[in-house]
Amino acid sequence: MNTTDFTLTATIAASYHDTVARVRELLGEAGFGVLTEIDIRATLKAKLDEDVPAQVILGACRPQLAHRALQAEPRMATLLPCNVVVADAGEGRTRVEVLDPGFMATLTAGAEVAEVAADARVRLTGMMEALTGQTGAIR
Repeated sequence: MNTTDFTLTATIAASYHDTVARVRELLGEAGFGVLTEIDIRATLKAKLDEDVPAQVILGACRPQLAHRALQAEPRMATLLPCNVVVADAGEGRTRVEVLDPGFMATLTAGAEVAEVAADARVRLTGMMEALTGQTGAIR
């Protein structure tokens, strides 16, 4: 699992469809519900007649954390819900990327937002670790 500047990323040896189902399950276990789902492949096919690999954006939300973030900084709404991207990486592999909630904390000086971001990051990092079978890979 790699951490880029603003995402938590992992590529696993599993099919796209199995990974989407597993990510949904693990998000639930981490206390997140999926509010939105954008099927990028279907959208680009319908709007542009372009064929791209399967990819979905899951809008994950833990209402308690969202409420706290919005109370502390109403503009945090622009970063909600937490986007989780599941993409077919080919050859039976799937890439999962999550917007790192820690990135939210860099956008404001508020201590409450930093606390919310830290809680969300622990939960989402745990979800990614459960998905990959790796612990302690994200710092």
